[in-house]
Amino acid sequence: MPEGRHPLVRLAAEAITAYLEEYRIIVPPDTVYSEAPEAQQQAGVFVCLKREGLLRGCIGTTDPMYRTIAHEVIFNAIGAATRDYRFPPVQRFEVADLIIWVDILGLAERTSDVSDLDPKRFGVIVQSGDRRGVLLPDLEGVSSAEEQVAIARQKAGLYPDDPVEIFRFEVTRYK
Repeated sequence: MPEGRHPLVRLAAEAITAYLEEYRIIVPPDTVYSEAPEAQQQAGVFVCLKREGLLRGCIGTTDPMYRTIAHEVIFNAIGAATRDYRFPPVQRFEVADLIIWVDILGLAERTSDVSDLDPKRFGVIVQSGDRRGVLLPDLEGVSSAEEQVAIARQKAGLYPDDPVEIFRFEVTRYK
């Protein structure tokens, strides 16, 4: 991972490498907190991986599960590499070719109207009972709020006419 990358992206790469090579879960180094003070806070985090221009894994949390963003990055990076059910686990030889990005989620706010959404600016959560679908903002191929909600509904296993609560959130994206 080139040194010019954001410290949280480097942390994700280090976590994936240590896990795939040694089955070891790293501890956030102190330098990540000095280089990226936001890493000390709590927030939901998504870590997404691409290889050869194609999505290779993406796992995240909408609410914090761990005590710091740095810890969220570590566990979600390992999850993106090994537990995204849509893809086989990443192999060690693939790591050097991965493009990694880390999204730090802002607080989700409920909205009652799709017109309050902007798929370039806001991610979306649709929820109905215990079913929940999440779609990050500014994704290639998603050009309208209606399309964004439809994809999130599909991810949640919901039909187009099922009643849902809709939430929007912003992210800070590091690549």
